[in-house]
Amino acid sequence: MPFHICLVEPEIPNNTGNIARTCAVTGSVLHLVKPLGFSTEDKYLKRSGLDYWHLVDVRIHDSFSDFTAHVSGGRFFCATTKAKRPYTAFQYRDGDIFVFGKESRGLPPEILEPYRDTCIRIPMRPVVRSHNLGNAAAVVLYEALRQQDFAGLE
Repeated sequence: MPFHICLVEPEIPNNTGNIARTCAVTGSVLHLVKPLGFSTEDKYLKRSGLDYWHLVDVRIHDSFSDFTAHVSGGRFFCATTKAKRPYTAFQYRDGDIFVFGKESRGLPPEILEPYRDTCIRIPMRPVVRSHNLGNAAAVVLYEALRQQDFAGLE
């Protein structure tokens, strides 16, 4: 089972395109939860994903509850600066789901609360608010892939 990246209400097309490219090169599934802050026809979205779009399994959901109803088998890991444990504190399994919030505000409490035991953070200096969304998704995903000994990747 592939890993899943879920972006809840992403706002910046370049970040989403970059994450789509990361999903293409890793075989991960990309889930986008509406409302999106851009059109899926946006030129910056398309450009940042390069010519890899045909390699990405992109699924668009009307709401977070719609998303959760359509995925099964994987555990949810919500990325937030408010988490107590770093992303390296967990042993990831095939099919796990990594959830990231919108660039301006992150994930809302109603999403974080049910998954509080599996909320993850990327350590950083306290003088910076957060990582770039594309970089954060790549950091977390590649740790999960590393733990799986990069199965299926060359």
